[in-house]
Amino acid sequence: MRNSGSPGETVTPTKPVIEVATLPPAEPTPVEDTAPSFPSEAWRSIHKLSRLGKAGILALAVVLIAWLYISSGSVSTDDAQVDAHITAVASQVSGYVVSLNINDNVDVREGDVLLQIDPREYQAKVDQAMASLDLVQAEARSAYLEIGLTTATTTHSTGSAEAQLASDAADYTLSQAQLARTATANLLQAKAEVAAKRATNDRAQADLERYRPLVRTGDVSKFQFDAVDAAARVAASDLAAAEQQLAAAHQNVEIARVTTSLAKAREARSEALLLESKAREQQVPITEAAYKSAQAAVERAKAALDQAELNVGYSTIKAPISGQLTQLTVHLGQYVEPGNLLFTLVPLDKVYITANFKETQLRYVHPGQRAKIHVDTYGRDFDGVVDSIAGAAGSRQALLPPQNATGNFIKVVQRIPVKILVRQSSDHGFVLRPGMNVEATIYIR
Repeated sequence: MRNSGSPGETVTPTKPVIEVATLPPAEPTPVEDTAPSFPSEAWRSIHKLSRLGKAGILALAVVLIAWLYISSGSVSTDDAQVDAHITAVASQVSGYVVSLNINDNVDVREGDVLLQIDPREYQAKVDQAMASLDLVQAEARSAYLEIGLTTATTTHSTGSAEAQLASDAADYTLSQAQLARTATANLLQAKAEVAAKRATNDRAQADLERYRPLVRTGDVSKFQFDAVDAAARVAASDLAAAEQQLAAAHQNVEIARVTTSLAKAREARSEALLLESKAREQQVPITEAAYKSAQAAVERAKAALDQAELNVGYSTIKAPISGQLTQLTVHLGQYVEPGNLLFTLVPLDKVYITANFKETQLRYVHPGQRAKIHVDTYGRDFDGVVDSIAGAAGSRQALLPPQNATGNFIKVVQRIPVKILVRQSSDHGFVLRPGMNVEATIYIR
């Protein structure tokens, strides 16, 4: 900084020195606590009240304590709905609807006829099945009679064939004996007789030839010659007779042989008939099998008749349960197929509550406990009782259950369905319908 009085002269300013005095630390000044505490102030305020005020505060305290006790002894959830076992009715046969006795949202009773499918086709099948049953029953009776007839026939035929075979075998044995006797005894005897007669004839003829010249010379008398001639003729006649007997013996042998052959043929035929009769005995089990097959056909025809009668019954659709009819999808004259949904029946007198409680709320919940159901629709409460607890959480019963082992896992409190039976009001204006939202409270003590 330049000095204005002396040009070219520089003056350096000096900083002033400030001295700070050090004071001794001040001692804390005690502050008196003059604010009263809340309990003491509340007690003074209550003490100043009248007796009526004190009684009101006491009653309020009792109510508060009771409310705290009750609220701590129950579990509640608003994840609850009215539920029921809804029955879906479908057609079991096809056909045109010829009668419709129902409308949407009407009450029906169990056994009421609701609609009629044209039964004429199914009735015709019943008649056809009955005719088929009569036919197979007649065939079964015929097969049963055939068993007895075949058994009696084959048994009689076998006995007759055995008797005939024994008779023919005896005849064949007798024929063989006769043949042996004829061929040995009679034929040999005839041959011996012919040989004896031939020798006698030869001697007689030789004698006759010797006597012829002697009778001409007169060496022998005419009487002697005639005796020799007669003896020669007798010998010749005896030889001829013996030869005829031999020829007859040969014929008898041939006859005996033919008779034996015929007897043997008869025996063989009787044996064949016996074998045939025994073979026909196998027809007995065949006829028995045919009878069993006919019986099976009868059972099959009965089953077909039962099915036809069932189809006739299925053409008349009756209410399986009592309830309110909803979701009507069929109309008069419509053609329905088996399995087509026709309508549903809701049993409004058998509804219950399905309350999905958190798993942390079910520690002390068990069947038989008292419950309170608050229905949003009517803004009022209904009494109930716990019926049962589901065996698994709702997430495990879902169509696609969670897979906690896939990697990323976030622990989520699960909900488990609890079935609560509800006591409905006698006032028909408070009807509980499946699907209504409710709040369920279970008193665990």
